[in-house]
Amino acid sequence: MFTRLAGIATCIATSLALLAAGTLPASAASPYYRGEQGGPHSYLALGDSVPFGFSPLASPEDASNFTGYPDFVADWLGLALTNASCPGEASGGFISLTGTDNSCRPYRARFPLHVGYESSQLDFAIAFLDEHPRTKLVTLTLGANDAFVCERTDGGCSPEEFRAVLADLRAHLNTIYREIRDVYQHQIVAVTYYALDYSDPQGVALTQSLNDVLASVTRQYGGTVADGLAAFRPFAESAGGSSCEAGLLIRLPDGGCDIHPSPRGHRLLAAATGRAVLAGTAPGPSPASMLPGAA
Repeated sequence: MFTRLAGIATCIATSLALLAAGTLPASAASPYYRGEQGGPHSYLALGDSVPFGFSPLASPEDASNFTGYPDFVADWLGLALTNASCPGEASGGFISLTGTDNSCRPYRARFPLHVGYESSQLDFAIAFLDEHPRTKLVTLTLGANDAFVCERTDGGCSPEEFRAVLADLRAHLNTIYREIRDVYQHQIVAVTYYALDYSDPQGVALTQSLNDVLASVTRQYGGTVADGLAAFRPFAESAGGSSCEAGLLIRLPDGGCDIHPSPRGHRLLAAATGRAVLAGTAPGPSPASMLPGAA
């Protein structure tokens, strides 16, 4: 069994290197989650505009115009993707249709998501997982919109208000994961946020604070973490700290960048997700040495 898993790890590591480089063809998808039962297992992607794949340059009238990191992960792992994410989703609105929202509810009222539902995203996730017991992976990116809502308050988001945001996010994530774990016991991977400018210590610290909450609660419920901040860092630092200049964010016609990942940025997040999947399935620490970039 360990020989077989080591072989799988080698295959996955090779695929991850190709995926991060943007050269992984569809035919190279890992067979890891295909297997004895035949056909692909399900993969449920949850969260905000990052997993949704939002771009201000694409028409929102057709959700297929948007491709995010879950699409690359699903292709690589050979999983059937259901992407329930919603642009502007905050953690309170994720749980309840009356919870704090940044822009998800008005977006849903006007434009289609990748999958349609009338409930909260959490209620959809629970129903989906209950109805699809062959689901093998759930990913979640959530929390940035909580901070964006705070920033829009008069006077901006004070340190005390930001600490309250983090406390609310932690409480909401506990609710989310507790309800998910009631119906689902396979892999959960939290995909954390990247920085726009790695030369800005304050901005990086704020991003890290959000990531720390998402990561710690995820691990509390037996999940693993794909480190988005680390995934972008070496490429951004090679461009003076700018994720925009490194080509990791969507370039706008005026020459600046949107805050959302470019295709290259999404591939890096997908590669980090793949490494987290491997870390959560491999027996013991030895296969980690096979990962791209390992010492």
